[in-house]
Amino acid sequence: MCQISRREWLKLASMMTVAGAAPLLASAAARAAAEPDAPLRIGYLPITDATPLLVAHNNGYFEQAGIKADKPTLLRSWAQLIEAFLSGQVNVVHLLSPMTVWARYGSQAQAKVVAWNHVNGSAMTVAPDINKVSDLGGKTFAVPFWYSIHNVVLQGLLAANGLTPVLKKNGAPAANEVNLIVMAPSDMPPALAAKQIAGYIVAEPFNAAAENLKVGKILRFTGDVWKNHACCVVTMHERDLTSRPEWSQKVVDAIVKAQAWTRAHPEDAARLLSKEGENRYTPHPFQVLQRVLAPAASEQGRYLADKAILHADWHEKRIDFQPYPYPSYTEALVRHMQKTQVEGNAQFLAKLDPAFVARDLVDDRFVKKSIAAAGGMKAFGLPEGFTRQEVIVV
Repeated sequence: MCQISRREWLKLASMMTVAGAAPLLASAAARAAAEPDAPLRIGYLPITDATPLLVAHNNGYFEQAGIKADKPTLLRSWAQLIEAFLSGQVNVVHLLSPMTVWARYGSQAQAKVVAWNHVNGSAMTVAPDINKVSDLGGKTFAVPFWYSIHNVVLQGLLAANGLTPVLKKNGAPAANEVNLIVMAPSDMPPALAAKQIAGYIVAEPFNAAAENLKVGKILRFTGDVWKNHACCVVTMHERDLTSRPEWSQKVVDAIVKAQAWTRAHPEDAARLLSKEGENRYTPHPFQVLQRVLAPAASEQGRYLADKAILHADWHEKRIDFQPYPYPSYTEALVRHMQKTQVEGNAQFLAKLDPAFVARDLVDDRFVKKSIAAAGGMKAFGLPEGFTRQEVIVV
């Protein structure tokens, strides 16, 4: 439902080359020229990463800002989502943060990060007999996408535990190897239950789904490895930011307002995102989304006892919302991506300067104004200022 098959991966890998993306970029440019006043068209996958976009639509924040907004378009794979974005069918999307690096520098796509969607909100879920990372040796483990924070964090954890990630198509991994495969998140809980994989690392609510189904347990929260890391980010066309700055500001304003509302109304957010909600934005039941967005206080003790949380002093939420795209995160992300194995041609990564990417990929002009209008960084539980120290402890 939320990720891509191998066939789709190959299609996307082909598309995300300079030559492969050119027709889509030309199409997008033509569409923009023909529709200088195009309405807001959101593209999303039915995962918690899309929360701010969907809450802003549900609560009427775009309309209140004077923006015409179409009903968000639910797409079923990252291949569909980025193709719709590059072709101009949609003009605001959430993309995996490493995926934006790939899009802009692996394909020269004119995409810009304007804000974060949420922080944390991901975990490693494993079979009941797996009690530590080293138990994964000789087993198969699923990731949602090669260019994802999930793959980056996982490979760091494996290396710290003396395990080598391998991207094999056939053959059993050695005792000190972990065979990594890409799998659709919706397929992960059933695959874990059927013992086809030893575990997976993915965004919510698929970790909570495994818990509710009692087919797996959380081995580690990713936010307990990389403190308050971004997962998906709000991505817009550079041409809109340049040619329609007032419109772009209103879009970002609404998204930031939605993040502040979600922090204050987590149960309401879970309900409106669920299949029981009026707009049926996702196919997930309220109980599963509630476990992510508004978890019971009693669960903290269990996760501490199970060592899914090692850094209680970080006071991390299972998922939290704050929009500012810290440059230090982007720089650290590029450095870690340069050490992470992915399938396909990733030579472009070696040439990237992390500081340049932080300046070039991200346009924070709009979100800074939106944060000020929302009450400042304190409205998101953070100190004022736009710098931080990245904390990564595997």
